[in-house]
Amino acid sequence: MLALAWNLTEATEYIRLNTLDNEDFLDADDDRKTAILNVSKRTLDRKFTGKNIPNEAVFIFAAVLGAAFNDTNKLQQQGVASFSIKGIAFTFKDWAKKDIDSLIPAEVYDVIGVPSGRQVKWTVL
Repeated sequence: MLALAWNLTEATEYIRLNTLDNEDFLDADDDRKTAILNVSKRTLDRKFTGKNIPNEAVFIFAAVLGAAFNDTNKLQQQGVASFSIKGIAFTFKDWAKKDIDSLIPAEVYDVIGVPSGRQVKWTVL
């Protein structure tokens, strides 16, 4: 499969101005940004077969993927339980490893126009 031709200036500007956890995407080189956008698009196309996936949805999810698969967090995704470097220790929870589809934020569902299946539950005491 060939890489899609993304307008990286447009994607970077959208992510910079419209997402909060965006540093990992913004700090990435162009090849990494392209890879993140390709995985975002491919995942959304598979998850929402037959739906038109706007670039806005791809960009929002790309920012999430950038953070989820940064240098530290990707170790968690690969099953590393803990590690330390010069006195700084990281420990990951077993339950924190997630399937890529579970990382799709509710906002992406809204942009695509499908229900997220995530509901707020109220408890009255």
